[in-house]
Amino acid sequence: MRLKKARVTKYRSIRDSGWFEVEEGKTILVGPNEAGKTVLLEALQQLSPPEGIKGFDALRDYPRSEYNDITKKKVLPENTTIVEGHFLLDDADKNAIDAEFRESTYVVGRRLDNIAWHRLDGVPVPDYASIKKDLVRLCAHIDGRVPALEEDANPTEKPSAQLAALTNEWRDDTQIKGDPATKLAAWLQAQLSLIAEDNAAEEQRYDRLMSVAGLEAKRANALSVLDKNTPVFVLFSNYFRVRPLIHLEHLAQRLESNAFDDESYDYGNKCLLQLLGFTARELSNLGKAAEPPPGNAEALKQYRDQLDRRSYQLNAASVRLTDEIRAVWLPDPKRAEANRLRVVADAQYLKVVVEDELGVEIELDQRSQGFQWLVSFFIVSSRRRLTNTRMPFFSSMNQG
Repeated sequence: MRLKKARVTKYRSIRDSGWFEVEEGKTILVGPNEAGKTVLLEALQQLSPPEGIKGFDALRDYPRSEYNDITKKKVLPENTTIVEGHFLLDDADKNAIDAEFRESTYVVGRRLDNIAWHRLDGVPVPDYASIKKDLVRLCAHIDGRVPALEEDANPTEKPSAQLAALTNEWRDDTQIKGDPATKLAAWLQAQLSLIAEDNAAEEQRYDRLMSVAGLEAKRANALSVLDKNTPVFVLFSNYFRVRPLIHLEHLAQRLESNAFDDESYDYGNKCLLQLLGFTARELSNLGKAAEPPPGNAEALKQYRDQLDRRSYQLNAASVRLTDEIRAVWLPDPKRAEANRLRVVADAQYLKVVVEDELGVEIELDQRSQGFQWLVSFFIVSSRRRLTNTRMPFFSSMNQG
């Protein structure tokens, strides 16, 4: 599925973005610094955030000048939708749900209390008025087929009496969904045996009513499927940068204790290691190879194998990074930028360097901001592809 349009309200500096279209392929937000571009993307990410992304915080995220409305309970977080998005379904989505919903629009929102909601637009919900006549006629048929009641029998046992109790509080505009649909379906199922098998008209009437009552279950199934198919929104910003010099033991300890350090770009570094095929702990331990005793050939071989395994796998990853990044970073073949990316390890340090055509190595953070961003973007997106996660990317790049 693809996000078609969205709206953000009551989030930090944004009072109401209004509805804005999201074009297929690429949409660019243009505006001066401090205009709210990044804030808009941060709110948009909450439609389907990656694991570990913090949700809304009423104290921090609701417009500061209006926060008293929260404390005085004039505004309730559970009633306040911050971001809403409308999604177009692709062929895979449509094939996974019932035909009645294939031309619908999937709508997702998240409220200030971080509870998400969703619905399907474009699929009419039948109301009580649309089925009332069929119910009356069905009751007239099946009431007459109920075995003769004893004189002391309770007249509420008649199907029509049961239906009257069920629909007592329904109005003509009561929608047949949720609890009403569930109860109606249960009542209809209980009456099936009373319909004459040779009465085609009543059989068809029953099927029409069951289709209406059963639509809610189909709707719930479609919503469940589409919820799982919703792409994860990754906001690619400085938080996801890859640090050019990583202390493996320190990173391993932070990851193992779930103490991510935003300033150390831990998420980007974790993605880099997963792309390499290692965990931080594995690379760290490989760098702690004990020195072999003199004259012990077997210990010397194990020592060499342990370090070479790390070196060879890092070299293979370097080749892959180089090939894929050069494909998009070299529009001018005469400009020899990023001839080779290298990921090298020395004891507890992992380093990302760029080697030019002369063999000179320059740390990644000494290259342009655009190139750093591209390398980091590729590493994070490659990690997502390896986990088969469907997602669009949003990037936040400020112009000074």
